[in-house]
Amino acid sequence: MVKMTEIFEVSRSGYYDWLERPDSARKVKNNEVLSKIKDVHKAHPMYGLDAIWSEVREITPCCRGRIYRLTKCENIHSERKKKWKSTTNSKHKLPIAENLLLRERTEVERIDPKTGKRREKHERTFTFASPNMAWVGDITYNWTDEGWLYTAIVKDLCTKDVVGFSMSDRIDRHLVISAMEMAIKREHPPKGLIFHSDRGSQYCSEDYRNLLKTHGIRQSMSRPGNPYDNAVAENFFNNLKCECTNFCHFKTRNEARLTIFQYIEIEYNRNRRHSALGRVTPAVFKRKFLMAA
Repeated sequence: MVKMTEIFEVSRSGYYDWLERPDSARKVKNNEVLSKIKDVHKAHPMYGLDAIWSEVREITPCCRGRIYRLTKCENIHSERKKKWKSTTNSKHKLPIAENLLLRERTEVERIDPKTGKRREKHERTFTFASPNMAWVGDITYNWTDEGWLYTAIVKDLCTKDVVGFSMSDRIDRHLVISAMEMAIKREHPPKGLIFHSDRGSQYCSEDYRNLLKTHGIRQSMSRPGNPYDNAVAENFFNNLKCECTNFCHFKTRNEARLTIFQYIEIEYNRNRRHSALGRVTPAVFKRKFLMAA
């Protein structure tokens, strides 16, 4: 019978020495890092490479390349589901506000390949130096066995914190008014704050415009047919659905309300790291800002 040592051309003593040899320092480090990666992925299955790296390196120093190699080898990746449905009704004759988040027009122009018309290039301002300088808002939906549940949010463009939200089985002006009232009660914003939204009829209603006017809030709205003007608010709902609600089957609206409440108040505002904040959570960023101020 042919011996394995003869096939691989190694000595028996060399083989047994290899079996008893301790793991290299590199392998020990990889095993330590991989264990932390699995812990983070189990707690936050929606996290991508950079989010995992931010969590792991606070526990054990490591480079991004090591995280990339280990996650790829173990087939660890972000778990997300995508769905989309428009909730904006902009076909109305209510007053429309100017877009206050657009910077001055640049001299660069381009030709729209579809229409052949010239289009001026604009730059959107989604970053502000202090909290309560600019908020954005939007509405989304979630299906339950009892019917649709609609959610409206108000988000701060500095801290990325969701400062106000409300949920209802009706998509009307009262939904967005409740979210704004919650934000105002929490933050007590100074006069001159910008609030930006799409051109939905809820945001154009007289009651909503009067609420903003009473508190000295300047209203801003996206340009027609341009969802990128409100990309920050829409990005939040993308995260909510891809990381949370698309994985759930809600039997009741109350069940959906509790899940969404927990995602906003616990996961998003306090635990979820944001690349725009230097990979810290809105709660940590806001606390550091207030301490510095």
